[in-house]
Amino acid sequence: MDKLAQPVVTLDGPAGSGKSTTAKEVARRLGFRHLDSGGLYRAITLALLEDGVPPAQWVDLTDEDMNGLPVLVSSQEAEFVIQVAGRVVQDELRSPSVTAHVAFLASLPAARKRLLHLQHAAGEKGGLVADGRDMGSVVFPDADVKVYLVADLHERARRRLEETGIIPNNSDVERESEVIAERDRQDSERELSPLREPSDAHVIDTTSLNFNEQVEEIVALVEALYVD
Repeated sequence: MDKLAQPVVTLDGPAGSGKSTTAKEVARRLGFRHLDSGGLYRAITLALLEDGVPPAQWVDLTDEDMNGLPVLVSSQEAEFVIQVAGRVVQDELRSPSVTAHVAFLASLPAARKRLLHLQHAAGEKGGLVADGRDMGSVVFPDADVKVYLVADLHERARRRLEETGIIPNNSDVERESEVIAERDRQDSERELSPLREPSDAHVIDTTSLNFNEQVEEIVALVEALYVD
């Protein structure tokens, strides 16, 4: 990898397409940092809960209120570290209370603006792999390499169930497919940063690929463009 060229790589795609785990491994193999945008949403949620702001009042918070929250993202060696109120947070981001409120937080324009500021700051020096639903279309529209992951609906449902430790049968997959299909519809139709395939993205269908194969395909794509 050309050390002078530190590209920003984005991985977007619908729920269950394998974005987060793939992005983390791609970043590791390239020697880049992985930006967990979902973790940033959770950090803002945690900060509000710890400040004692009732969720019912979040919709009334201004940009200034959001900007005043003690949430920081910093680069330490090969990874990003998220801090809330001066301490590094990890397990707290997955607590039941944060999980229960993060979707609502993510729907608020003021929270989205704060998140964009944090994401842009993280990407200033490149050497970054970011995953989400609008990384290449909204957050980093000038990203050096954009990847859009897709997979068959039933395959995405099967993967989601297996992630939770379930060995799914056909009925399980059908039910989960309905849930994911509705999630797809909501993500595509939402007013704030909807799911979109960037026009200049490399589309990779992971339906028949195993994890290592899809990681290798993306790594090869980046290395083909940024190796001396």
